Amino acid sequence: MSALRPTVASTAPTALGSRNLRRYLIGQLVSNTGTWMQRAAQDLLALHLTGNSGSAVGVLTALQFLPQTLFGLTGGVIADRFPKRRLLLITQTAMGLQSLLLGFLTVTEMITLPSLCALAVALGTATALDQPARNAFISELVERDRVPPAVSLNSAQFNLARILGPALAGLAVAAVGAGPVFLLNTASYLAVLYGLATIRAEELHTPRAPRPRDSRLADAFRHIAATPELLLPMALIGFVGTFGLNFQVTIALVAVTVFHTDSAAYGYLSAAYAVGSLIGALRGAARQQPPTAGRLVTSTVVFGLLEATVGLMPGYVTFLALLIPTGLAAVTVTTTANALTQLGADPHLRGRVMSVYFLVLLGGTPLGAPLVGLVSDTLGARYSLILGGLISATAAPALLALVAARARRSPPPRPLTARDEQTMTKAWDPTRGR
Repeated sequence: MSALRPTVASTAPTALGSRNLRRYLIGQLVSNTGTWMQRAAQDLLALHLTGNSGSAVGVLTALQFLPQTLFGLTGGVIADRFPKRRLLLITQTAMGLQSLLLGFLTVTEMITLPSLCALAVALGTATALDQPARNAFISELVERDRVPPAVSLNSAQFNLARILGPALAGLAVAAVGAGPVFLLNTASYLAVLYGLATIRAEELHTPRAPRPRDSRLADAFRHIAATPELLLPMALIGFVGTFGLNFQVTIALVAVTVFHTDSAAYGYLSAAYAVGSLIGALRGAARQQPPTAGRLVTSTVVFGLLEATVGLMPGYVTFLALLIPTGLAAVTVTTTANALTQLGADPHLRGRVMSVYFLVLLGGTPLGAPLVGLVSDTLGARYSLILGGLISATAAPALLALVAARARRSPPPRPLTARDEQTMTKAWDPTRGR
């Protein structure tokens, strides 16, 4: 990874020079703003339907992320086998139709908790197929040396949407209810579909699609297990995703059950966390040094300690203020882990490797979200933040030590033979599709 040091520094400010990347990011920004509005309105609707039950919100969140566990790896295989842009056009359309149905049921007052849960599962299924392709597609929009800043810029638009979405949703739900918010999200999908449709295919950096027999998941797992640069971010993001990154649930619980605020105040809390995330993403896009394991571990420890401290804040204002640096640390963790994974993965395995990455990042939510709800109902909402932060902070150095010890025990790779190089050339031609 040291070979990237000169090029990353020079290309970080110019990642947006790619027309394809600009079109993609603008469409994603509009769509993700609508998606975050829907997520916030969905949580508030669930609290309304269940009489402010934290466990119900946790179960709803788990159901939305459960398909990531069940189908996320399949999504990685599909992403490596088919053109990613075409796949994204299909999955984004399906997600728009889900939002349309949710909005119709809510506006007509036909929505119930079971139907809300069923639609959450439907959205999660489409997301499971969409996620690996959407993130691996970043590496096809820019040259390799621009991948880290492109990942950070993608995170920046995501977190800008996270700022705008919940804040707008809180105000909109208070003014007109949740139904119109869901319908507005439906319209937002037109932006991302337009962006994808107008990308220039001849400017994509597309690897050769593998033959069906070369699309095995086992190859991705072997690649991860044999590559410490992949194993560490995978293991670490699994712990953080399961126990630390449950702010979608914890912020709603603290806002309603601890501070007894309304939907607008909840939106401000979500926006504060996202402001910090946006700052962290922009810092990552401008960073001159390539991502390192040390930065990943350090940022995870800082994030965990901040999250635990947030849980101790006595009032709404101090709670809101500390969410900003917590969001900054959180996005530093996720963008560093994402960039390390993208750069460490072989190009023809990237879709499958990214599907494993998001399996461990989001697949732990079906376990973590109900635990957050249970801890909140049993000990109080603050303890879900305190315990999640402490687990994340202690896991980081422990996993670094374990991965380093495993790497020392592993035998060094044998030198490549001429036959090996010929096989690799056939499997991956970096000049194709350019």
